[in-house]
Order: sequence, then structure tokens, then C-alpha cells
Amino acid sequence: MANFALVGAAGFVAPRHMKAIRDTGNRLVAAIDPHDSVGVLDSHFPEARFFTEIERFDRHLEKLRHETPDDKVDYVSVCSPNYLHDAHVRLALRVGAHAICEKPLVINPWNLDQLKAVEDEHDRRVYTVLQLRLHEQLKQLKAKIDAEPAGKKHRVDLAYITRRGQWYNTSWKGDLERSGGVAMNIGIHFFDMLMWLYGGVESSSMHLRDPRRMAGSLELERASVRWFLSIEEDDLPDEVKAKGGHAFRSITADGEEIEMSAGFTDLHTRVYEDVLNGSGFSIDDARPAVELVYDIRKQDLADAAGDRAHPMLTAKV
Repeated sequence: MANFALVGAAGFVAPRHMKAIRDTGNRLVAAIDPHDSVGVLDSHFPEARFFTEIERFDRHLEKLRHETPDDKVDYVSVCSPNYLHDAHVRLALRVGAHAICEKPLVINPWNLDQLKAVEDEHDRRVYTVLQLRLHEQLKQLKAKIDAEPAGKKHRVDLAYITRRGQWYNTSWKGDLERSGGVAMNIGIHFFDMLMWLYGGVESSSMHLRDPRRMAGSLELERASVRWFLSIEEDDLPDEVKAKGGHAFRSITADGEEIEMSAGFTDLHTRVYEDVLNGSGFSIDDARPAVELVYDIRKQDLADAAGDRAHPMLTAKV
């Protein structure tokens, strides 16, 4: 049985990590969040020590390491805001634990090299959550693509719209420097998935970039991709709004929908199983998507006319 600590216990994704720790037969011994709305701990690990100050949390982990070896933390799960991931991963390594960090692992790609140096210094590993790579239907699709003749290219359209209210604009998520923007917040796992399936980026174009909507195109080794990301309710298809829905996801390859309607429930648990079995996704696995999203933030806008623009974007202009 391994001992875990968790950073960001009040966040949206933290319960998935708590469930994964419990479902893999391990224990959460400590958690930290500056906000104290963490009643969710009662459903998973009511006995876990809870802190609202990172300094006291850090001191507690050091105390466990030196005074009660049976309670020493083996892994720290990082679910804090994007801009704090780097610092909290470093904390984990410094107290002698491995880190399991939610995506994005970092916002700026040069921090990846620095984390690798800290890994080597402390002889501990940094893992990241790239759970779509463990989705069964996507694994089958990747095997099919990998078996195709070299040079075959697909035409892929990706659209993801998930409603976010005005709170988003004033939270850390609406701050480009702290979140990395829409492409990082809601898109990075899709970009990772696309490159995992279809290969590295040969070229990229940006057609729209504002605080709540982004669109562009990618030329990958095995696919031409048009993508559209939005947190605007007005961008939802009429049929989704008519049913009271607040999210829409569509990924098509050569005009056919890639089936992803199920299989998401236990993906975080699968990630934890991989880590505990000696595998898991590394800093190098995270690098391509981090570098791509960083470049997307910096690119000049290109003309969105023609068939390189996503249909949902051209329908808006």
C-alpha cells in the first residue's frame, strides 16, 4: 500500500484522483487547498490530514518522512491551478515522493527541462495524466492507424465547446499567464491525443484567438486537422441547446465520427494503475502538446478562408 498526498483538494478534478487512490488500494494521508470546501474528502479519506497553507503541508510531509516512516508519502498528486503545477511538482520531489500531475504539466516548455533536472537530482519520477491514451476505442484506432501504409493521410475535424460562465473570466482560468488560455485549459488533452494518434506537427495555423474561443489547423504526419475550441454557450449547436445541454464534443476522421461516448469513467484509475505498475506517462510524453499549445499562443493569425478553416468557425463569420 502506497501513501499519497494531494495538492488542490477543492478543485474540479481532485475527486477523480481521490477515487483513483482509493480504487487502487492506497491511502491519502494529507491534502492541501487554500479553500476549505473539501467535504468530498469524507467520501474517500476522512482520516486524511487537511491544510490550507502550503508551508504547513510541506512541513507535515517532511515530518512524516523523518519521524514516522510508515506514513512517509510515496506520491504527491498535483491538482492545483496550471501556473502552480511546476512548483508543486518540485515540492513533491523535494520531500522524496514521486509526482502525479494533472495536465498541463507546465505552461511554458522550458520548465520541462528544469523538471527533468530535478527528477535526476532527487531520483524521483514526474508522471502526468494523459488519460485519453488509455481510452479503449482510441487505443484500437491507434493500432489501426499504425498498421496503415506510410504516407496515408486522414482528414480530421475536432470541435469541443463547453459552457463557462462569467466567473471564468475573473478566475485564474481566464488569465492567460496563469492558465495558458483556452487551448491549454480545455484543449491540451485533445492536442496530445491527436499527435499520439496521427504523429508530430509539420505545420500549424491560427485562425481565431480570443480569451474564450480559439480555432486553427494542424498538419500532422498522418492527418490534416481543423480544430475549434470554445467556452461560449452561443457556439453550442442548436440541438444541444434545445436539450438543455452545456457541452459538445465531436471528432471526425474522413467524415466519420470517432466513437468516444463511453469509456471515460475510470480513466484516472487506469493512469494510477500504470504508474503503480512501473509505467506511466513521463515528462517527455507531455512535451509535444505543451510545446504545441505554447506555439499556438504566440502565432500570428492567418486567413481563415477556404477549406483549412473549421466549419464551425466559418459558420460564425
